[in-house]
Amino acid sequence: MSIGGRPARGRAETNVTKGKNAEATRQTKRNPTAEQLRVAYGKSIPDIIAPGLRLLFVGINPSLYSAAVGHHFARPGNRFWPTLHGAGFTDRLLAPAEQRVLLERGYGITNVVDGATARADELTSEDLSSGIKRLERRVRRYRPAWVAFLGISTYQAAFNQKSAAIGPQQARFGGARVWLLPNPSGLNAHYQLASLIQLFGELRSAASRPPRRNGGL
Repeated sequence: MSIGGRPARGRAETNVTKGKNAEATRQTKRNPTAEQLRVAYGKSIPDIIAPGLRLLFVGINPSLYSAAVGHHFARPGNRFWPTLHGAGFTDRLLAPAEQRVLLERGYGITNVVDGATARADELTSEDLSSGIKRLERRVRRYRPAWVAFLGISTYQAAFNQKSAAIGPQQARFGGARVWLLPNPSGLNAHYQLASLIQLFGELRSAASRPPRRNGGL
């Protein structure tokens, strides 16, 4: 598939990333047992956050797998870490257990809803409403320059919007500029890895630029 006039890049990124991902996966903990997954319901994962970040990634809520091992986006098949590497956020493919390395580059991770579930569609409108309020307080406290929401449907529900387009949003959130990205879950078949890399790369370029004095992009 051609992206931005570079037909070979998507396939090359995919092949390289798959090899590196296999190596990075060896650095994570063993797969959780069925019992560990069962008791992970409702558990949270500590935020990867610090004051004044360039960018704060916001997931929907942790998967049971991630909550069981204690690392964000740790479920096998999730493309968050390969996408970050392919888009240039990291110099190498990080294993989920290395998540705090992101802070060294000015990036962080949090969630709209802190408690883990087996599926995102288990979340209620009340979960999302209360979660978005907590998230706004978190953003105002830590003051990241950008907040990137991962997942269109949850963004729409949390902000009570009927539609939303991938990319920068006009409205601010907790004082931060907002960007909307697809959910990198392997279950999201609408976006292949090459497309995710392109879309995340556009955000990386924007987040790397100093803000204009008039507050524009």
